[in-house]
Amino acid sequence: MRQGKKMLLDLHTHSTASDGTLTPQELVNEASQKELLYLALTDHDTIDGLDHIHNVPNNLKFINGVEISAEFPKTLHILGYGFDSDHLELNKTLRELQDFRLKRNKKMLENMTKLGFDITIEELEKEAGGELIGRPHFANLFAKKGYVKNYQEAFDKYLDKGKPLYMNKKRLQPRKAIQLIIDAGGIPVIAHPYQTKLDDESLDQLVAELTEFGMLGIEVFYSKHTQTQESFYKYLAKKYNLLITAGSDFHGSTKKDIPLGMQVDDGYILPFLEKVVGQL
Repeated sequence: MRQGKKMLLDLHTHSTASDGTLTPQELVNEASQKELLYLALTDHDTIDGLDHIHNVPNNLKFINGVEISAEFPKTLHILGYGFDSDHLELNKTLRELQDFRLKRNKKMLENMTKLGFDITIEELEKEAGGELIGRPHFANLFAKKGYVKNYQEAFDKYLDKGKPLYMNKKRLQPRKAIQLIIDAGGIPVIAHPYQTKLDDESLDQLVAELTEFGMLGIEVFYSKHTQTQESFYKYLAKKYNLLITAGSDFHGSTKKDIPLGMQVDDGYILPFLEKVVGQL
């Protein structure tokens, strides 16, 4: 692999279309101001935010993205890049996931009422800016109403897995998530592999299986990965001939410890960029 200069980019970000705090256009503007070369918007189980980007400055290349939650004992997310945002099956499937989420949110509200919390769907919609409602919006309202001291306490006490108000969301089988992205003309990539909570041998087996399903890339560079993890994920990328991506998982003010943008050696990232946006 050729190693060269550092490249500033971010291929894993979230907006108000899911659980971020910047609108899609604000995110693009922020990336341009920070002089990122490439930006992908990868909201959770939705591509609605793509329709809200009306101006991409000339100094920034924008890539269509999505982050799909896959069925798995712990956490398995599949990122998709460079797909046709008008693809009918992709839009239909993501809409079904959102409809299920809405039903889940209403049930969560019912459970909250039984525990004495006063939160309405209208307040949640306002908190979310009218976009997709997720647990971070519940957490913000819990903090604003004084039910908890802060955002994190809402998760620790009520909203994390195993806590009183947690309810699972609908997820796709990994094979279906990967195939959906491929059918839409996109590139499927396993996101933040460390979140699978697998040991190296088991993760190797999972990556082998996902590659058989058609997965084309792995998110080696991530804001929470250690150097040891990065080294192993590079090994997996080489072993299974996978493209390497880099993303911070930027959410905005709800995750202030994760800034927008990552400096990555272009030798690692150019093969992906060449495939997703053409010859550079």
